[in-house]
Amino acid sequence: MKRVLSIRRNFVLYLFLLPMLLYVAVFNYAPLYGLQIAFKNFIASEGILGSPWVGFAHFEKFFSSPLFGSLLANTLILSLYQLVVSFPIPILLALVLHYTPGRKLKRITQTATYAPYFISTVVLVGMLLVFFDPTSGVGTQLLRKLGMTNPQLTMDPEAFRHLYVWSGVWQSTGWASVIYIATLAGVSPELHEAAIVDGATKMQRILHVDFPVIIPTAIILLILNCGNVMNLGFEKVYLMQTSPNLAVSEIISTYVYKIGLQGQQYSYASAIGLFNNAINFVILIAVNQAARRLGETSLW
Repeated sequence: MKRVLSIRRNFVLYLFLLPMLLYVAVFNYAPLYGLQIAFKNFIASEGILGSPWVGFAHFEKFFSSPLFGSLLANTLILSLYQLVVSFPIPILLALVLHYTPGRKLKRITQTATYAPYFISTVVLVGMLLVFFDPTSGVGTQLLRKLGMTNPQLTMDPEAFRHLYVWSGVWQSTGWASVIYIATLAGVSPELHEAAIVDGATKMQRILHVDFPVIIPTAIILLILNCGNVMNLGFEKVYLMQTSPNLAVSEIISTYVYKIGLQGQQYSYASAIGLFNNAINFVILIAVNQAARRLGETSLW
């Protein structure tokens, strides 16, 4: 009864919440109906319900495929490499900006680091291709002066992961640091004043005043990032793929695109996508449980 009265009393607030609930229901939950084609041999003319049921046949086909091991390894290596490199750098940038004395210098640095985030993926990959063009690229010329003979990084399988990850760091670090800058702004100045009076150095203030405030936010973001380990955006990888680097650049999402949309194997592609999301779900649960046991911060 109290809950009903609360809803009536706050009816306008619930009304504001309604569009978002409808959005989530239509675009996040309604499409789950189509997941059943992963367990069927989907025939467009028969529809989802009319297509014959095949159970786990598509999953077994993927697990027994000679590409399974390489696809899983490429996806995990690239994603974990990106997570390990890109996660701590925004924290460091936020700390540097927080302790930058000049307001003008801070604003210039913030603008310079935020700007790349608004570059589209297509433009970013185009910039990489131009910068490392084998004949006239500025980056290629610099590598030649450093002693490399005939560098072709966009074709080199060993360079693919480094180009992908570090170009992503350049593009997203400034934007990712925003939340940490906001967190640091909430630190009480009295704590820093007391630490300075006690003779604490700047590094000691960072370790004992700033880090305890940043860590809960960092843990939440780490859990969310771990829940997307398998969800590398296929667009950038697909645009960076070349025949020479395909052995390391072919990941699950690009493979699903090729066999699903290009190869029109919708059921098989849905099964692989469902497997991919199931791994993400398991990792999310595991990391959240570990965070809850090791500390007090977790998603639930």
